[in-house]
Amino acid sequence: MTKHSKLMRLSALLMAVVLLLSLAACGAKQSNTETQAQTDQQTQATVAETKAAETQQDETAANEQQNTTEPETNGTKTLVVYFSATGTTKGVAQSIASAAGADIYEITAAQTYTSDDLNWNDKNSRTTIEQNDKSVRPAIGSETISLDGYSTIFIGYPIWWGEEPRIMDTFVESYSFDGITMIPFCTSGGSGIGSSGTNLAANAKSGNWLEGARLSSSSDIEGWVKGFDL
Repeated sequence: MTKHSKLMRLSALLMAVVLLLSLAACGAKQSNTETQAQTDQQTQATVAETKAAETQQDETAANEQQNTTEPETNGTKTLVVYFSATGTTKGVAQSIASAAGADIYEITAAQTYTSDDLNWNDKNSRTTIEQNDKSVRPAIGSETISLDGYSTIFIGYPIWWGEEPRIMDTFVESYSFDGITMIPFCTSGGSGIGSSGTNLAANAKSGNWLEGARLSSSSDIEGWVKGFDL
């Protein structure tokens, strides 16, 4: 074998070795790539499963907390509602609200009552005409009030011509008093509460109406309020 032939043979062997090494390297690289891809997929799947498990745990904890939390107590507040044309009933209503720790709401007329309107000696005065007609419903000027959360309502007014002012009928017919204890009170120059409380209850058609009372600034208002054991 000549020297040149030997060199050619050696070169062929070297090229074969290089080719084998290249093929081995490519195979290893491809194998590593496939292995890494599988690892990434497994990691992503594990992360997704972990997040799903955490979400499920959070939902379960929230549901358990919701089921075990005691509901808030509603319907325990007290409200004093009143109509006062001259200010007398207003003073009594404020005393009741103070004694009961209650909120207060004033019913005002859309058309204010003047002194001439209140003249009971005038057969043609506004109040005389209204009180002689049980169907009259004077418009209320004060904004409406939400009764949500109230369990007791004291409702007060002056006595006009032996009865409640017709604007009180407007008020009770405008609201639902279901589940509420209603306690009427009145002010007057001498007349008692008469049938005004039962009139209001009949017109309201809702609420648990108790027997009311005539009160004045000299009455034991605090003792009267405490008697209801609110």
